[in-house]
Amino acid sequence: MTATRGWRSLVNNMSGLGTTVLIIAGAYAALVLVAYFGQASMLYLPNLPSRALTASPQDIGLLYENIEFLSEDGLRLHGWYIPAAAARGTVLFFHGNAGNISHRLDSIRIFHDLKLAVFIFDYRGYGNSEGRPSERGLQRDALAAWRFLTEARGVAPGQIIVFGRSLGAAVAAWLAMQKPPAALIVESAFTSVPDMAAELYRWLPARWLVRIEHATRDYVARVRCPVLVVHSPQDEIIPFHHGEAIFAAAHAPKEMLRLRGGHNEGFIVSGEHYVRGLDAFVTHSLPQR
Repeated sequence: MTATRGWRSLVNNMSGLGTTVLIIAGAYAALVLVAYFGQASMLYLPNLPSRALTASPQDIGLLYENIEFLSEDGLRLHGWYIPAAAARGTVLFFHGNAGNISHRLDSIRIFHDLKLAVFIFDYRGYGNSEGRPSERGLQRDALAAWRFLTEARGVAPGQIIVFGRSLGAAVAAWLAMQKPPAALIVESAFTSVPDMAAELYRWLPARWLVRIEHATRDYVARVRCPVLVVHSPQDEIIPFHHGEAIFAAAHAPKEMLRLRGGHNEGFIVSGEHYVRGLDAFVTHSLPQR
């Protein structure tokens, strides 16, 4: 009798353990499916904090033009063109992931003070631009922005500085690989989405799951213009070694500008050091008039 009870207890315990294992395996499989099918919504954050434009260059005393132009696949995109008196070149600005162009006034001011015109726009699904973001979609938007500057505005490629921050650095590097500008600036950039995913989600087979590449390092390795890599060792979102790897992949002439501070405020915390670094790079990269 005692042996029978013991056997039943063992069977019940094993059954309970098996149920627990099945629940854990099911939950893990569900997470894998969410990561695979929902990665675009996890990566692109146009609604954080909001798609609404909350300010304009006029709020910091700058004249600007509202620009609407079409992507390669017919979506209406929105941006701002901010002229500069006696501009020595034009910055084609690819902003970071969260928010929209209205959250980039500090950077617009910096470039304007460096006597550079600025064309900044929102990717599809961001700000006032139509559509939904995707990797290929952002690349199409980049080509449309380049076409607007070079064709509609008549800006020579040799007068364009392509600038990208964070996610925007991947888009900027891809464009510079396709359409050589005067120079490329990649700030606070990741080497690729699979690399970031593998670091953030070590408990998932992230590299197998990721379908979005944004392979900044690979793009930079194929760029044939001067490259400035800007990154902070204190970046808490994209580790500094990503910037170092991108710099190592770039061809000469290339420069590395180290910032202080975190991912979103490093360029502000670094102040004049940042501005002087940009100014020196732009001066060396643009043809003298």
